[in-house]
Parts: sequence; structure tokens; C-alpha cells
Amino acid sequence: MALTTQNKNRAWGGAAVLALATLLSIPAQATPGAGEDIIRNNCLACHSETGDSAAPFSRISEQRKTPEGWQMTINRMQLLRGAQISAEDKAALIQYLADTQGLAPSEAEPYRYLLEQDTNIVEADLDEGLGQMCARCHSGARFSLQRRSEAEWQNLVDFHMGQFPTIEFHSLARDRAWYDIARNETAVELGKQFPLLSPQWDSWKAAPKADMAGRWRVLGFVPGQGEFEAQMSAEPSDSGYSLSLEGHYADGSALSGSGTARLYTGFEWRASLSIDGVKMRQVMAADAEGGRMNGRMFSAAAREIGGELSAVRDQGKPRVVALMPAYLRQGQSTEVTIVGQHLDGDISLGEGVTIEKVLQRDADRIRVLAVANGDEGLRRVTVGAASHDGALAVYQSLARVEVLPAHAVSRIGGAGGKLEKVRASYRAVGFSAGADGKAGTEDDLRLGYMPASWSIAPADEVAAHDKDHEYAGSINADGIFIPGDTGPNPARKMSANNVGRLTVIASVTDGDAQVRGEGSMLVSVPDYVRRVLD
Repeated sequence: MALTTQNKNRAWGGAAVLALATLLSIPAQATPGAGEDIIRNNCLACHSETGDSAAPFSRISEQRKTPEGWQMTINRMQLLRGAQISAEDKAALIQYLADTQGLAPSEAEPYRYLLEQDTNIVEADLDEGLGQMCARCHSGARFSLQRRSEAEWQNLVDFHMGQFPTIEFHSLARDRAWYDIARNETAVELGKQFPLLSPQWDSWKAAPKADMAGRWRVLGFVPGQGEFEAQMSAEPSDSGYSLSLEGHYADGSALSGSGTARLYTGFEWRASLSIDGVKMRQVMAADAEGGRMNGRMFSAAAREIGGELSAVRDQGKPRVVALMPAYLRQGQSTEVTIVGQHLDGDISLGEGVTIEKVLQRDADRIRVLAVANGDEGLRRVTVGAASHDGALAVYQSLARVEVLPAHAVSRIGGAGGKLEKVRASYRAVGFSAGADGKAGTEDDLRLGYMPASWSIAPADEVAAHDKDHEYAGSINADGIFIPGDTGPNPARKMSANNVGRLTVIASVTDGDAQVRGEGSMLVSVPDYVRRVLD
């Protein structure tokens, strides 16, 4: 497996998610009474009982957070306030608080990239005022994944003043009445946009919650290994769920893993697995019925090394889940794997697509050799009684390539220091031009992820002058960018370090043509702040 374990001992920035995973071995599902008892036994040295059944504990009952948010809060109580709480009680308290004071799926959905530890998202459409007052230090998702009463948001402002008294003097804050704005304007706005009470949460609290035990058809991507499909079994256990995973990468090589999982708030899936000897984390959100999950899986040692992950529950019915690859070039014979459940019966890949040979088949995986000769467009794939509309794209020629992430940040490191390099992983997405024949328009047909050759170039004239492409790092055949060493570099002008700005280029072969796409890379200094959830 191309993933390395070089960073196993690194104190990771995304400590909250990873720490949650370490608690998965603790017995699950604290009961409401037991959860309140844990608070009484561990938290009342500072907090108090209010006598109000709707908000029984001061400062605690007026907040709602994700499991990671509650983990961060308890960590802070332990590290800064001296709270003493056993690992068992801590795990049970996180479960209790996330279940009873969490976020509804619709409240968490816009900000899931933070929970999934996707480090290369450029946030847009932030409220200008909140951006100036909050997102200058935090991500927008950090405060958007919390819900508080207006008074509790004001308490949070006061906490910042008490904990970080120089906050009024940080960049662009010294020329205005920061505290007055923060307490009387920002906190009020936060209370309006992210209120403690909401119809979404009331509805989700009242909704029945699914049991996630069962067999799941899983699709995912691991940088260095590529796409994979697997069967995942989730069995109930004292720690939540015991997992086993068996499947194949796109090149046919096998993968195998096992681990544990826990479900918070009725839909927040957190799992810790060892896959082929590499520790991985799963962060997914389940739908209301518990029939499908979507999210991301990443290395426990390096959160930037990961990719999308989805799971579909086996409900005993025939189902076509996906095709790998999900595109066919007209006239080109290609091997395609149909991924599904209980697949039995005749196979059709849609109009104009001929199956030349069935290479292998069983109940949940069929490999065929196919060729497409029809018009461009999406096809309905059927296997017996199972079907999937738009599962296969047929195209004539590749019109453009999109590089993801469009903007990425890596960090120099290593060289014997304590901070490891932070890498970045790229993928290439192919598009055909669509009916109008023009690339880059709304009717472009998304084909899917495509194999690419990777290279880097200086981002602009300044980067070219400083030869950033020679010093800032390199990109390997799998699209993984490895930044340079930390520290002064005598080979650079004035012994500068190895930061730089680069263009990352993906070249995809399509027939006799090469189609290129570009993304950007900022190679930055090490992050010396041990971050919790950013």
C-alpha cells in the first residue's frame, strides 16, 4: 500500500476527530439519566444545576455541538480547568451530549468538510461581519457547527477576552472597539444565524433513529491506491459496532480491514479501522432512514491523505450501486466493474453499449469488457431487476480536465525536526463538451476521475524567478505532492526556506490527444500551533 506510516507519532491538528476514534473502544450509549449523573459527578465544581428541567446545567445546557465540538470542550476543561474525568465517563458524556445536544443533519451538512478533515476547502459566502470577527482566526465552519443562545454567544466573547486578552490588538482589530462589536453585534448575529433552538433540531430529536448494524456496500478512494469497492459488515458490540471490510481496488488487488465504529446524534458515523496495516478513520453522515452514508476516509497519521467514501446498506434487494470506471469512450473496448448487491440476471449498460465479454461475476460484483458506439450521454444500467439511471457516461472526446482540489496548501517539514511534512493529494476529473460542443459550459458532461500524469510549474513570474518549482517540493505519479524540507536552504537566495507557489498540472491521455488541467499549490511554513478542529 502506498500510504506510509511515517507520521504515526505526530500530534495531529485534527486531534478532536482522531481522539474521538480512540474512544471508540469505550462502551456506547449513555442513558439520559446516566449522562446527567456524569455531569453532576464531574462538572459541578464550576457549573451549577439551574433547577430548570429544560436547561438543567449552567453553560452546558445552552449549547449544541457536534461530537467533535463536545470532545474539544471537555478536552479544554481537562487541560485548562483541571477537570478530572475518567476515559469511560468522558466517552459516555460525549455520546450523551452529542445525542441530546447535537446538530440536526441539515444544520451540519453545509460544514461537513471540517468534520471530515478536508484541509483544502476555500470557504465562500461567509457573512462579512462574522468573517472579520471570527473567521480571521477560525474557519467559518468552526463557529457554524455550534448552536447557542444569544447570551451564551456573548459568554463565548467574554471567554475569548479572558483567555486571550490581547485579542483586541490582533491584525485589523486595534483600530476599532473590538469588544463592543464582538459582544453587542457579532454575538447577536451569531444568535440569529446559529440559534440554540431550531425547528430542524426539534424535528430531528423526535425522529426515530436507525440501527446501523448490517452489511454495507462501500465505495471509496485512497491516494496512492485509487478507487476501491468493498463489503463492510457492522455488528453490534459494546463499543458501538465491530467492523470488517473486504474488497478490491480498481486494479484488482484485494483490500482487507477491521475496526470499530460509533454513531452519534443518530447519524454521525465515526469509525477507526486498520486497512492492510494502515490506520484509517471514517467520518460519514447517514441519511434519515439509515440506508446510505456519505463522507470521507483518511489516514489516522495524515488527515490530508484521504478521499471520498460512501456506503449503501444491503437491504436484501438487487441493486446497482456504481460502475468503475463510470465512463466509456466511444469505440474503445474497456473493462468495467458493476458494483452492487444481489446482482442476478441479464446485464445491460444502456443504449449503444455492447458487452463483449463477461470476465467475472458474483452476487455483488460483475466485471465486463464493453464498447460504446452510441451518442454521447448518460446510460441506464440494469442487471436483472436492478437498475441505476445515469450510472455510465458515454463520450466522444475529452474536452477538459478539472484538478481537485483547485487550491491546496502543503507545509514544509521533516529534516530531523518534530513537525512532519503536510502533503496534498490531487485528482483529475474529466469532462466532455456536451451538446453545445463548447468546453466549460453548463451542459458539460462530467465523466469522473481519470488517470493522469502529474507535474508542477512555477505559479507566476516571481515564483519562476525564485525557482519555486525546484525547491518547494515534488509531485509523484499518484498525484501526491510532497513539500520540501523545513529550515534555511543555502541553495536559495539569502538562504530562504523552501516555501513557494506552484501550479499543479494534470495531463490525461484521450486517444491521441493530451488534455491538461491545472490547480494551485501554496507550499507554506510548518503549522506550529497544535490545532484542535480548525
